[in-house]
Order: sequence, then structure tokens, then C-alpha cells
Amino acid sequence: MADIVSLADGVGRLVRDGDTVALEGFTHLIPHAAGQEIIRQRRRNLTLVRMTPDIVYDQLIGAGCARKLIFSWGGNPGVGSLHRFRDAVQHGWPVPLEIEEHSHAGMANRYVAGASGLPFAVLRGYSGTDLPEHTDTIKPITCPFTGERLAAVPAINPDVSIIHAQRADRAGNVQLWGLVGVQKEAVLAAKRSLVTVEEVVDELAPVPGGMVLPTWAVTCVAEVPHGAHPSYAQGYYDRDNAYYEYWDSVGRNRDSFEAWVREKVLDMEGSR
Repeated sequence: MADIVSLADGVGRLVRDGDTVALEGFTHLIPHAAGQEIIRQRRRNLTLVRMTPDIVYDQLIGAGCARKLIFSWGGNPGVGSLHRFRDAVQHGWPVPLEIEEHSHAGMANRYVAGASGLPFAVLRGYSGTDLPEHTDTIKPITCPFTGERLAAVPAINPDVSIIHAQRADRAGNVQLWGLVGVQKEAVLAAKRSLVTVEEVVDELAPVPGGMVLPTWAVTCVAEVPHGAHPSYAQGYYDRDNAYYEYWDSVGRNRDSFEAWVREKVLDMEGSR
């Protein structure tokens, strides 16, 4: 059964230095508050996993939390580059960042394999690309039935997966709906999981197209209103497009970024 905890307690209990950590959510329900709590607790040497690292990972990388990034696309959606990500790769600031790049299909299949208890996934998605030449975790494999040449990618089994959802009940069952990505698979593939939610309620009312993660599949739940901001949470608030533009100016140079970390993250210690 999932424990209902504070955000600070959840991160403190589940995220450890050197862990492989996945923060998932696609455009919608991105766990920004949890990412900032990881910064606040000064975790280091993390391997960060995410299909679409955007500004939540730019913040973690710029704060020196990451040593490696496993991903399939990176950018500030609708705006441009992730400047802290770029600085870490090109100049090793604040620490050098190793990267492992896959396709979206490759990453999704890796999560599915991890959630299914399988050692690897097989797909056609890398045919005609040069990614296998640059990524050691893409290997050719021959179908034993047809002889077709395919690609194999290893399962992803994070030490911790963190997602955001709309709500949970007091037993720790989690409900999310709207545009979802690989949140379910990321949780099921992980050794430990933290779900931040907009609210904890007495009963989960059915929602068309909704998904429920049962309490036995989740380690901890934390009530964090607006925990996905500046991304959106369907039924609760819209995407804050101005924030994504604002982030481009904050992340563009080291001084402005460090000022942001001090004022908006570290000085907020204890606020959640």
C-alpha cells in the first residue's frame, strides 16, 4: 500500500545519490515540483531518464544533480534549446554530462520491457538511422522465425520513477487522465515510485479515459497542488506558455540560472 507523505519526505525517502531516476509526463502532468525538490535536497550523480527532457531536466542538470541523461529528444517546447543541458554537454558545467540517445519508440519500448519483467525489447524503429553507431545500448538482432534484421534495446528499470497525476484516494490509488505518455510503464518498471497529485480525495470518481494505478504499484503519494506547473493538469489548470519563454532567459547564462536556483528553489526549502 502506498504511503501518503509530504513531497520533501517522499524525495528524501526514495531518491538517493547515484540513483537512476525517471521523471515522466508528456506535455501534460510533468512533475516539476518533484524535480525542484530533488535540487533542494542536493542529490548528486543521478542518471536521469526521460523520453522528452524539457525544462524540468534543464533545471536538474544545471543544478549539478545529473551525471548522465538517457533520452530521446531534448528542448524547451515551442521556444528553443535547453541552455543548461547544452552547457553541460559542451563545456562540462557544472559537471560533465554523459548522454545516451534513443528514438521515442526505443524509449517507450524500453519502459514496456521493464514493466513486463523482460530483459530487452525488439523493434524496427532504428532501421535507416545512424543512432546504433553512436549508442551502445542499441544492438542488432535476427528474428529466429523470419530472419528479419531488427534492433534490440535493454529494458529500463529505474531505481525511482516520479510522475504527477490529478488525484489519489487515501489508500494511495492514483487516478490520471488526459494526455498521458509512459507514466504507467515508468511506475511499473521502477523499484520505487513517487506520485505527486493535485489532491487526495476520499473517493476516485470515474473519468472517461481515466487510468488508475493501484496502491500496490506505488510506493509513496504526495499531495502537491500545481505540482506540474508550468505544464498543465487537465481538469485543474492550463499550460503556462509564458513560463517556457521566461525559462529561455533564465537558463541562457550561468549567473541568471544560479540566481534562479537560490531564489526560487533553495530559498523555498520547507515550503512543501
